[in-house]
Amino acid sequence: MTPVTEVEGRRLALSNLDKVLYAATGTTKGEVLHYYARTAAPLLAHLSDRPVSFLRYPDGPDGQLFFTKNPPPGTPSWVRVASVPRRTADTGKQVVVEGLAALMWAANLVVEFHTHQWRAEAPERADRLMFDLDPGAPATSVECCAVALWLRGRLRDDGLAAYVKTSGSKGLHVLVPLVRTPSAEVSAYAKGLAVEAEAALPGLVVHRMRRSLRPGKVFVDHSQNAAAKTTAAPYTLRARREPTVSTPLTWEEVERCTAASELVFRLDDIAARLERYGDLLGPLAAGEGAGALPRAV
Repeated sequence: MTPVTEVEGRRLALSNLDKVLYAATGTTKGEVLHYYARTAAPLLAHLSDRPVSFLRYPDGPDGQLFFTKNPPPGTPSWVRVASVPRRTADTGKQVVVEGLAALMWAANLVVEFHTHQWRAEAPERADRLMFDLDPGAPATSVECCAVALWLRGRLRDDGLAAYVKTSGSKGLHVLVPLVRTPSAEVSAYAKGLAVEAEAALPGLVVHRMRRSLRPGKVFVDHSQNAAAKTTAAPYTLRARREPTVSTPLTWEEVERCTAASELVFRLDDIAARLERYGDLLGPLAAGEGAGALPRAV
């Protein structure tokens, strides 16, 4: 029988709690739901008012994976659904995860949480900029750290503050709080900095997506700033071999990193990091220190 629990006055059927989702670690669905319940406060802050996409992996990362922007079938009527612009239609619909009950409903579907760089109240007006640093083997997150530090310095030159987290996969995400700016302008600025990074670090950086260019280098993916794109949210679990988490970092951790393993964090690591550091991306979620893009000369 599927257990039913009450969360914030909502009755939720939480299914298959003993099912092993991550065979490499024996991590069960029940442990995944427990992780999300414990990490709800910072995760919900980063999901607040942001339409989400789900990467679903109900049978674990070795099973079928499918990406969806539309609200899943059976979405409860009490889960917020927002209208969003779509290229193929005037508007579409996406879930906005608000509150613990909605978070646990979504987590029960077994998902990665991906968000836009803008909020539902101001579609396609980004309140943050992000770079996805993706290493091409044999490069690793160590090389990503060097690129992240260059980007931090370059962004500082333009009066912008930078934050950093692991992607939960191989690379890093660099994020910048912005005053609301049209996504097209943010995309153009981000591409310009990616091109600059390649010019400054030609042996280390590539700004084009073509895979033949990427071995041994870090692809500075600026495309995630496009209004239609979504990116893995802070604290989301990833559909990888092990239950890795997209984890906020200190810049000191980035500066002293000498091995990729130093920047791999799993669901069991996050509670201690939150106790030690709090939410390192809390100011980003709150929009503190939001900067304006430099004006073109």
